[in-house]
Amino acid sequence: MRGPHNRLRLISLVVLLFAFLLAGKLYFVQIVSGENLKAKAEHQYVAGINYFDRGSIFFTTKDEVLVPVASIKTGFILHINPGILGQNDRLENIYETVNSIIPIDKTDFLAKAHKENDPYEELLKHLGAGVAEKIQALKIPGLSVAKEQWRTYPGETMAAHTVGLIGYNSGNELAGRYGLERFYEPVLKRTRDDAFVNFFAEIFSNIKSVVKEDESPEGDIITTIEPSVEAFLENELSKVTNKYSSDFTGGIVIDPKNGEITALALTPTFNPNSPQNERDSAIFSNRLVEDRYEMGSIIKALTMATGLDSGAVTAKSIYNDPGCITLNTRTFCNYDGQSHGFSLSMQTVLNKSLNTGAAFVVSRMGSSNFNKHMLSFGLDTTTGIDLPNEGKSLVSNLLTHRDLEAAQASFGQGIALTPINTVRALSALANGGTLITPHLVKKIRYKLGPIKTITYPGEEERVRVLKPETSTEISRMLTEVVDRSLRDGQVRLENYNIAAKTGTAQIARPDVGGYYDDRFLHSFFGYFPSYEPEFLVFLYTYYPKNVKFASETLTETFMNITKFLINYYNIPPDREAAPPARL
Repeated sequence: MRGPHNRLRLISLVVLLFAFLLAGKLYFVQIVSGENLKAKAEHQYVAGINYFDRGSIFFTTKDEVLVPVASIKTGFILHINPGILGQNDRLENIYETVNSIIPIDKTDFLAKAHKENDPYEELLKHLGAGVAEKIQALKIPGLSVAKEQWRTYPGETMAAHTVGLIGYNSGNELAGRYGLERFYEPVLKRTRDDAFVNFFAEIFSNIKSVVKEDESPEGDIITTIEPSVEAFLENELSKVTNKYSSDFTGGIVIDPKNGEITALALTPTFNPNSPQNERDSAIFSNRLVEDRYEMGSIIKALTMATGLDSGAVTAKSIYNDPGCITLNTRTFCNYDGQSHGFSLSMQTVLNKSLNTGAAFVVSRMGSSNFNKHMLSFGLDTTTGIDLPNEGKSLVSNLLTHRDLEAAQASFGQGIALTPINTVRALSALANGGTLITPHLVKKIRYKLGPIKTITYPGEEERVRVLKPETSTEISRMLTEVVDRSLRDGQVRLENYNIAAKTGTAQIARPDVGGYYDDRFLHSFFGYFPSYEPEFLVFLYTYYPKNVKFASETLTETFMNITKFLINYYNIPPDREAAPPARL
């Protein structure tokens, strides 16, 4: 009796296994690959039309609502078979009929219709369903429409430098060329032949993909960009560029505690839906990540922090300001070339942005010690931001150990930093003294499998570059800069502690060396609330015209952004929370 029973069990097992595989196949065909297969079926008999698919990119509102900024749109192509349509003796009437439905260039229409031995010509792309239905209803031989899919950017110019765009690669395939589109190409790209793999191979490979996500990296990316904040930042940057005729202006809004970038923008910008309209491809590059600049006096905040952290100075340490200093046969001066008096405190150095005061901190620390502390902010490394082509800052002057180069670096001259590297270093002042990883993507929604949250090093895992008490003290000193010195204290907010510093740097001459006398880069950074910051804002504008100092060009912009963020996120007042000086 055992023989028949065993055979029955074996047959039942085989049937169950087959049923499982069949059910799995139906699931993947109808649910996972349904839209793909449908689109491919519609296109397989249409010459010249390629199926296209790609993962989506989303912004995230403060209420965790996903907003698509890069997705796939479906429409129709109007195409003809000249070998058939061109034989129609009513071609002029056909043109008029089609033109009444959708405007079309007559010369182009007739030229393509008269091409001999040509089975396929495209007339118009990206048609809506209503137009396609009307044309199809004409039932004119040789005139037809076919479904197509293409990449679309609903936000148009919004965050264009962050999102990037797609283009043809060396293999003549559409792929990410800039921004997140390029950096996350392995996640966003889609394989074209996934519907035609072996039956059993597909079942088992898909099961494996669910079990182990990294075997199937295809998915959508969910960013930290908040669309309302991004829109506000872009509008403010445009005002600066337009008002001062700057070559360009950029800005970053970041959470200095964890590295999440809330907004990142450059102006002028571009529309990734129509990159062919741009005259120079350089506009697609992200200067905030790729380019390097001498940042000027915002670096004094780092210099003062290193002095405090090393114990070389305190906020109350004093020095006599000579106005100009000569080191290694080279002379440098304060911004106005003047001495500001005797017995000046380090707080006054920040308030008045004195170059000689920053150099005094270096003299108290020693050049080698100062250089070491500055490099600990990661100035000679990249940040690891998830955008392509991150540039590396130029800080060789911090390796010479000469007094002159160290002194110049203390006030932001002779070292050129990328904006994103600058933001990472400045965030350490705000967050208690650790180096964050700036990033734009927080989650990946895999095509097969769960949503994966990307983790970044927490405070305890990050490199510590300052003592917590140093972070508190430099924040207090920068808060006093806003309360007493920035526009003579007129922009101070009654209920909020805001820490900030401006910077004005001469632009280097690339041809003969030295610096232009009339060309400047203006920078500005600030964070708030000063002692438990929610946001750090970095701004810069390159070669603004007929204006000299960053306090003139960027103060209003920074305060507008600050007030917007406070109101938009309902950040509670903190004025009573300001701690006393500790160092």
